[in-house]
Amino acid sequence: MEDLKIEELDLYELLEIEIDSSITDIKKAYRKKALQCHPDKNPDDPNASRKFHELSKVLEVLSDVAARAAYDKVLKGKKEAALRHKQLDSKRRKLKEELESRERQGLDKKNADQLLKEEIERLRKEGSRLVEEEIEYVKCQLRKEQSVEPEQWESSKFRIKIKWEASKYDAENGGYNQDMLNRFLSKYGDIQVLVMSPKKKGSALVEFKEEKSARMALDLETGLSSNPLKLEWINRPPKYSRTASSLIKDSDYESVTLTKLRQAEERKRLIEQMMAEDADT
Repeated sequence: MEDLKIEELDLYELLEIEIDSSITDIKKAYRKKALQCHPDKNPDDPNASRKFHELSKVLEVLSDVAARAAYDKVLKGKKEAALRHKQLDSKRRKLKEELESRERQGLDKKNADQLLKEEIERLRKEGSRLVEEEIEYVKCQLRKEQSVEPEQWESSKFRIKIKWEASKYDAENGGYNQDMLNRFLSKYGDIQVLVMSPKKKGSALVEFKEEKSARMALDLETGLSSNPLKLEWINRPPKYSRTASSLIKDSDYESVTLTKLRQAEERKRLIEQMMAEDADT
């Protein structure tokens, strides 16, 4: 609190509350402001820690009965003086300022300021259990926000269809095979399933383990310059869907054996789907 001049601030205005607000209103306003300016939410703001620290000092004064009473007395005096100053005309203002200068040396003003300083010093020495509890509350809320489980990317719902030029009797299939497609696509991330159409030339389907990999492949991959690839969603995912972290491995959710069985079953379904589509065309 040493670097924060409480007597020069309007603490109620800072918290956006009224001067007669209850302690419940004060705590609620503090929590809202503290969550907004917490350093964890503002990593690019070099002043975030200072702002958060100052908020705790504001709460410390307003949550203590004696300190708040002393502060209110000083604040009231300042507001009354400001009102009187505003009401004076220009001819009397100079005289008023001279009188106020002498008043600052008066006993009443000195006592009010001194009382507030004493209360602030007492709070500094004693600390405030309520403030500590409120800071812990804010930290707890931040931890809850940060620990929200991200939605899992379901690759089978958002497959990508791959097309390229290839005639029906082209033994080279337009210059592409399974290994070549895998090399082109795997640089964007792990592939869940990659299947070339067993009947129709120039066609394949791919599923990526992560959404970001699928989006990158769709945006960037063109394949051979002599025979470009065309990638398109079968079902377009939401524009801002969230994905699980790439640090989370499949082994965290199921055994490697189950994963392989699931992939084999998915490959089988994918081939059946492609053959059905080829039959329709």
